[in-house]
Amino acid sequence: MRSAIFIILASLLLSQCTSEKRQAPVKSWAATYQIATGKPVAMAMTIYKTTMIANGTDNMQARVAAIDSAGREIKDAAIPFTIHITGDATISGEGLTIVKTDSTTYWQAKLVNGLFNFTLRAGTKPDKIKLEVRGEKTWPASHEIHTLPADFKNMTPTASQLKPTGRKVDRMLGADISFLPQMESRGAKFTVKGKETDAVKALADNGFNYIRLRIFVNPENEKGYDPKTGFCGLEATKKMAKRVKDAGMKLLLDFHYSDYWADPQQQYKPLAWENMNFDQLRATVKEYTKSVLLALKEQGTLPDMVQVGNEINHGLLWPDGHISNPDNLASLLKAGIEGVNEVNPSIPVMLHLALGGQNEEAVFWLDNMLARDVKFDAIGLSYYPRWHGTLDDLQKNIFDLAKRYGKPVNIVEYSQYAEQLSDIVFSLPDDLGKGTCNWEPLRSMFGKSGVANENLFVYNKISEKYFNKNRK
Repeated sequence: MRSAIFIILASLLLSQCTSEKRQAPVKSWAATYQIATGKPVAMAMTIYKTTMIANGTDNMQARVAAIDSAGREIKDAAIPFTIHITGDATISGEGLTIVKTDSTTYWQAKLVNGLFNFTLRAGTKPDKIKLEVRGEKTWPASHEIHTLPADFKNMTPTASQLKPTGRKVDRMLGADISFLPQMESRGAKFTVKGKETDAVKALADNGFNYIRLRIFVNPENEKGYDPKTGFCGLEATKKMAKRVKDAGMKLLLDFHYSDYWADPQQQYKPLAWENMNFDQLRATVKEYTKSVLLALKEQGTLPDMVQVGNEINHGLLWPDGHISNPDNLASLLKAGIEGVNEVNPSIPVMLHLALGGQNEEAVFWLDNMLARDVKFDAIGLSYYPRWHGTLDDLQKNIFDLAKRYGKPVNIVEYSQYAEQLSDIVFSLPDDLGKGTCNWEPLRSMFGKSGVANENLFVYNKISEKYFNKNRK
């Protein structure tokens, strides 16, 4: 009997330890992103939802700080600032003073021990809310919030819709270098340890195993990304894809589904697609995705992962695919995914949100797409701390998403904290942390002189730590 009791107790203890091991780590990263004192150069504002319901009650928290030239929050900053709102919303919080004039209304506040928190409540008119904080002698910080109709059909996935990813998603130490051809057209040269070299090869030789490339539909259009040359169009992407594969690296292809930048503030249709009805638009998304991949396949450079849309937490191909039309958005995403599957069903598909530290909104978006049977393989997030919260916010978010959905998670855009982000992502349980992708790092890695610096060489250390590769 004692033996049986001992076995039961041991089993319970092991189960408890295993459970504790799978929980999000308790490490705080405040010492990395905060500094005791310093010179403020900009305001930073994190909002924890950029999508809200226009029902008069939905609210979210906002966090204001002042940062130095390195992007660190200054703990003793005591800067007075003002808060300005355009749109149907109001704010509240301790330490706020409302100011009304004949032409405008705004709020005054002051950082206390470097921070200030307030609550924003949405009104009842679905639209956009612009929120800005302005501090003395500092760059302002702003956000755009999209408010949805009060009758928005919020859905949550069933257990059968939360099946683990079936396709293999490899670990990534990546860089988005889509600007490279433009830099080279302006005469940019790259030198590593005294020897001029190709930038793609320099990355491959110093820890990187993945390159991300964005692609626009017709960037050569008058209002497109590059009316003169068509950079980041299909032909330019084919050339870059060949360079990536020739360097022995993997390729993540990022479809913007626009002639211009697509992000949470702008998801405009390509000019050639503007007058299509929804059925035509859906069919075109599928065929366009398919045609691009077939062109890459023909030259032997199929991507190793495909991103269907770029920072699509507010949707894509507006207005048809705006998040306020979740069924339409889901249908368009499925069309893009179908295009990928018809070319090569083994290519994993990533959906990319600009919500590094915004857990509530990330769950809202993923729940609604999964519940509408959008089947994808990896969650991609952007993380820029001025907008997406602290490293602690990011850590909390990705551990929750991995546990909740059982899908691989990747920080697919960032520009600082390379080592810390790798530590956070690769510590996810069950190997669900699949890595990071630095957005356009060549300028910081090579500087104005074109000579490689520590911002490049640090990736050897990261690669040795997480990829078990001996690199010099």
